[in-house]
Amino acid sequence: MRSLFLVLALALAGCGNVSHVSRAPAVSYSTAFNEARPLAAGHAGLSGSARRDNAAAIDRLLAQLDDATLARDAARLPAGDPLYNFAGRALLRRGLPLPHAFDRGDVSFGSANRPPADSDGYRPPLRVGILLPLAGSQAAAAASVRDGYLTGYYGEARRRPSLRFYDTSTGFGAAYARASADGNDLLVGPLTREEVDTAFSNDASDVPMLALNRGNKPPSAGSAAFSLSPEDEGVSLAQALIDRGSRAVLIIAGSEDVQRRTAQSAKLALERRGVRIIGNLAYGTQMTDALNHSDAAPDAVLLVLKGPQARTLAPQLASAGLASLPRYASSQITSGTGKPAEDAALDGIIFPTETWLVRRVPGLPSQASAAAQAKTAKGPAARLFAFGYDAWLLTGHLEQLAQNPNASVSGATGRLSLDGFGNILRRPSWSQFTGGVPVSLGDGAR
Repeated sequence: MRSLFLVLALALAGCGNVSHVSRAPAVSYSTAFNEARPLAAGHAGLSGSARRDNAAAIDRLLAQLDDATLARDAARLPAGDPLYNFAGRALLRRGLPLPHAFDRGDVSFGSANRPPADSDGYRPPLRVGILLPLAGSQAAAAASVRDGYLTGYYGEARRRPSLRFYDTSTGFGAAYARASADGNDLLVGPLTREEVDTAFSNDASDVPMLALNRGNKPPSAGSAAFSLSPEDEGVSLAQALIDRGSRAVLIIAGSEDVQRRTAQSAKLALERRGVRIIGNLAYGTQMTDALNHSDAAPDAVLLVLKGPQARTLAPQLASAGLASLPRYASSQITSGTGKPAEDAALDGIIFPTETWLVRRVPGLPSQASAAAQAKTAKGPAARLFAFGYDAWLLTGHLEQLAQNPNASVSGATGRLSLDGFGNILRRPSWSQFTGGVPVSLGDGAR
C-alpha cells in the first residue's frame, strides 16, 4: 500500500518514470491584449467617470490590432473572460464575425411560458409595457416612436404580446413602478437619457427592459439599450473611412450639440485606429484661409454639417483643392436639402442614413406613403418612426440576438445586433448625393 501511495505522489509531482499530468498549453496573446485583460478584469467594480475612462483605455488598446489579430486573440479567450465583451464589440463594429457567443447567463427577455421561437428567431414576450411621454416637450418625438412601433405590431400576423402604455410625462418613477407591478414580462422605453439612468440605477431590474436611449449607466443584467446616438454615428463614420483606407482625415463640424458629439466620437474612433486628424475645424461661412493653411494634406474630408452649411462650404473646398477627395458626412447633411438644383453642390458626398428613408423595408409601407398618411412619419420625424418600428422588431427578436453569436435583424434604421454589454449596435445604410439627389449605396459606404 505504501508503494502505491509513493507511485501516486511521484505521478502528481511529475517525477521519475511516471507520465506527467497533461496541462493545457499556454496561450500567447498580443501585447495589447495582455495589457487590456487586467483592465477588463477590474471593470465591473468601477463606476462613473472611472468606468468610462477604463472602457476607453481598453478600446484604445484593442484599436491597435489589425482585424486578423483581434479575431485571433478574441477566439483564444477562455469562456467568461471579461475582455471578450470588449473584443466582441470591437469585432462587431468592424463588421467581423464573433468566434463564439457572449456569456450572458440565462437571458430570455420574456416569460418562460412563451411558445418556442419561430424559425426566424421571432419569440415575443406575453405582455409588454411601453413607457413614453404622452404630453410635454418630448410628446411629439414619442408619438413618432409610438406610431412606428404600432405599425410593426399590427403588421405582424403571428402571435403578438398584449400592449399597455404608461405615461412618463407625469413622473417616470411612478410609471415605471406601475409597469413593473402589472405583470409585464418586457418593458420598452423610456425615451430620455436621464430616465434610462434611473431605470438602470440598480444592477438588476425587476422586469427586462429595452430602453430607447443610452445613458451613463450600462443596461442592467438581462436588459438592453437601443439608441440613435450621435456617438454611434461617429463610430460608423470612422469605420467607413477606415474601410476605404483613409489615413489622414480633415474634420469640419458645426457648433450644435449633436454635431459636436458626432465629430468628437468620429475623431476618437479614428485616432484609436491610427488615423491622423489633419484638422478639426469649427464651421464658418468663410473658411478659405483655414483650409489653405493645413500642416499636411488629408486624403479624405468628414463634414458634420447640415445641408446649407455644406453647400456654402463646397466652393471653398474646391478652391483649396479638396473637392476631389472622398467626402463623407453625418446624416445631418440632409437637413435643409430637397432642391436638386441647389443640392448639386453636394454631389459625391457619402453619408449614413436609416434604411427605410432610402429603400423599401419588408413589413413597412414606403416612407413617402407613410408620410402621406401620418405626420409622425414625415420629414425629420421619419427617423423616429423608423426607430419605433425597429423597437418592435427587437421586442420579438431580443432573445435570438442574445443567444446566437452572429445573429442580426434587418430593420428600418439598419442592421441590428446585440453586444456583450446589452447595447444594440446598428450598421446603417449609406447614400451618396448624385445630381443633387441622395442615391442609396445599400449597406456599403464606398
